Amino acid sequence: MSRQIVLTSGAPAPIGPYSQAVIANGFVFLAGQVALVPETGSLADGGIEAQTHQVFANIRAVLQQAGASLEDVVKTTVYLQHLSDFAAMNSVYAQYLGSAAPARSTIEAARLPKDALVEIEVIAVVPAR
Repeated sequence: MSRQIVLTSGAPAPIGPYSQAVIANGFVFLAGQVALVPETGSLADGGIEAQTHQVFANIRAVLQQAGASLEDVVKTTVYLQHLSDFAAMNSVYAQYLGSAAPARSTIEAARLPKDALVEIEVIAVVPAR
């Protein structure tokens, strides 16, 4: 099995011993993304909607570096600090993945990195080049 590490300055740098993403066997596995703004390292200002938009900007940047796009996503896992934010997060999520919705799990987490309100990880197919 070949593995390729993915790293882009368009998304927050890893804050621990992990990669932004790994390509293996035709799939790209993204680490969970929180709403850190790459240029500042701070959480996006605003509530769950603003944070979800920033999470998708980060995901999009990592996918692009891997040679994939949001249309190639086959599975997501959404972690919410408060499940009561589900409807607001889901409204933003649908703007990015609603047309060809991937499989999804949503989990309420007691605490997320940097006290983020949302974290999303994705698995996508890397299109043949």
